[in-house]
Amino acid sequence: MATEAPASRVKMLRLILWSLVGLAALGFAGLLLMRPEGPQTSSRADPGMPGFTIGAPFTLTGTDGKPFSSAQALAGRPYAMFFGFTNCPDVCPNTLGKLAKLRGELGQGDKAFDIVFVSVDPKRDTPAVVRDYVGLFGTPMIGLTGSEEQVAAVAKSHAIYQARTPNKEAPGGYTVDHGSQVLLFGKDGKFVSTIAQEEGDAVALDKLRRITA
Repeated sequence: MATEAPASRVKMLRLILWSLVGLAALGFAGLLLMRPEGPQTSSRADPGMPGFTIGAPFTLTGTDGKPFSSAQALAGRPYAMFFGFTNCPDVCPNTLGKLAKLRGELGQGDKAFDIVFVSVDPKRDTPAVVRDYVGLFGTPMIGLTGSEEQVAAVAKSHAIYQARTPNKEAPGGYTVDHGSQVLLFGKDGKFVSTIAQEEGDAVALDKLRRITA
């Protein structure tokens, strides 16, 4: 009996170890099955990467259908930059409306800082569509679009996530998930801060004063 007990314990340990190996294999297989297949219309940058800086000179298409160069049109100008799309149900119009309101409350006029809206849905948002959209907010705004490759590159260089996702109820059968933060840049073109959706007007105004000082 004294020799059988240790042998039974060894057998039990082996069974436990093999069970753990089986569970690990099943978990790995599950991860492979859940991995998306095929090309994805999305962009994501990692601000934590060494040497990564938010923002870079870019060229997109303005509402007049002509190339818009940030290096020329935004030189020496503080600006607030927001990525969205015209079919966005709430976040985009609310954000642009808030920026228009805050610029009025800043008390420095419409030229205090530029409001730049970049569409992450160039398939539907043509220059004319973007022009009509930014015209709804009662204050000057720069509306931009471009090819899907151009927009994805600009979004990535500005650390903005954007991805097209199926939605049968949306126009065209899809919607676009995207980062909702507003990016603030100073007169030197360098990134200064962000305005998050949950931040109050007082905090946002303080940040806008920083880039317009």
